Amino acid sequence: QRNAGSSSDGTEDSDFSTDPEHTDSSESDGTSRRSARVTRSSARLSQSSQDSSPVRNPPSFGAEEPVYSTRRVTRSQQQPAPVTPKKYPLRQTRSSGSETEQVVDFSDRGHLTGKHERHFSISGCPLYHNLSADECKAPTERQLRYKEKVAELRKKRNSGLSKEQKEKYMEHRQTYGNTREPLLENLTSEYDLELFRRANGRLRTCREKLRLQGQITEGSNMIKTIAFGRYELDTWYHSPYPEEYARLGRLYMCEFCLKYMKSQTILRRHMAKCVWKHPPGDEIYRKGSISVFEVDGKKNKIYCQNLCLLAKLFLDHKTLYYDVEPFLFYVMTEADNTGCHLIGYFSKEKNSFLNYNVSCILTMPQYMRQGYGKMLIDFSYLLSKVEEKVGSPERPLSDLGLISYRSYWKEVLLRYLHNFQGKEISIKEISQETAVNPVDIVSTLQALQMLKYWKGKHLVLKRQDLIDEWIAKEAKRSNSNKIMDPSCLKWTPPKGT
Repeated sequence: QRNAGSSSDGTEDSDFSTDPEHTDSSESDGTSRRSARVTRSSARLSQSSQDSSPVRNPPSFGAEEPVYSTRRVTRSQQQPAPVTPKKYPLRQTRSSGSETEQVVDFSDRGHLTGKHERHFSISGCPLYHNLSADECKAPTERQLRYKEKVAELRKKRNSGLSKEQKEKYMEHRQTYGNTREPLLENLTSEYDLELFRRANGRLRTCREKLRLQGQITEGSNMIKTIAFGRYELDTWYHSPYPEEYARLGRLYMCEFCLKYMKSQTILRRHMAKCVWKHPPGDEIYRKGSISVFEVDGKKNKIYCQNLCLLAKLFLDHKTLYYDVEPFLFYVMTEADNTGCHLIGYFSKEKNSFLNYNVSCILTMPQYMRQGYGKMLIDFSYLLSKVEEKVGSPERPLSDLGLISYRSYWKEVLLRYLHNFQGKEISIKEISQETAVNPVDIVSTLQALQMLKYWKGKHLVLKRQDLIDEWIAKEAKRSNSNKIMDPSCLKWTPPKGT
């Protein structure tokens, strides 16, 4: 006799359901059959309870009626054995192929790295990774043996190069230049050299796989270095140069007209006949060897496009390359007896409805961390003061841009508070005095913990410790020429702005 939902051998029958047409309509044994009818869902529920509960026994499905325990066991009556991570997996798989999750109460003691006493997420829990807190703290025997092995291999490193080896290396460098890898023998231990070559080979293998899969095209991000004046610059990001140039590993650029070329010979011929010694446009600022040129994107379209392509090699979020006509470019240069060398630039819209005074800003890598970035930011606010407007950089700011601007706003606010002698201060007055947007002022004050709310009023705290720290930094600075002088600006706002 076969019951619905079960077979005669006690296993679940997946070919039958509990529809009335598959059951017997006899009334004599109807009561017993109803008690023995088990649907697939109830069977799975019983199987799930069997997997997750350590107390109940699984019901048997057969011709006889299933027997269920009437004893109810509460949580307080259960006394499970101490939790051992190896015996309680988080997931259990049934024969049907689906998974059920078992809830395990993990304590917040220990951390996977062994450096902290507590963790706050399951990914840092030692029990989740089938480890104990003590096992995470102490290195395993395998790790200790590997560490001793590496230390022993690195002891075999030679103390230094002999004179003959140095001459051999110099001869190899002069013969092949950058077309071949330098000789690496005897520079480090054999273990580290082999490790480097294995990692390099694995990188090339992965790159070839990505290229075959179409995720890396032949011309994408292939420009690794550019020859720019007397500098050789490593690029940071991909720039959409034409394909015939993008597939090259190295570009040669004229540092005055920003034309890009394929070889050193073409660059040398170009430099012999290039008449440019400074950016096109009007020189609107000069102090010492520092000059700033205003370049109209509509009048000097090719130069501005080349400038944007060059900037994209060092900016991740820049998206404008060819549509340069609605923008003005302010290019900062440093002059010597050979010409005006590019330091950096910023661009701004000719007509900005949101009063953005900077759309894109860049300092060339060879001039970074020398104060030129703040000079460019200061010059953009100097133009806003002449226009009698309140300016702000275009959002969103990049990570490096936010750091630079936050540092500049901090100096401006500390200088203003140092010179302020009154008792009541207004955000609007600070904005009109410095041409900084009130939103940027408030965000900087909050970052410096100088803005408090007390008894229904917003108070600006004059933190003397920050002001004294700023005064000490200003006294130590020797580059006093890295400050924009408003008297050296010869500029009138363009019409229509």
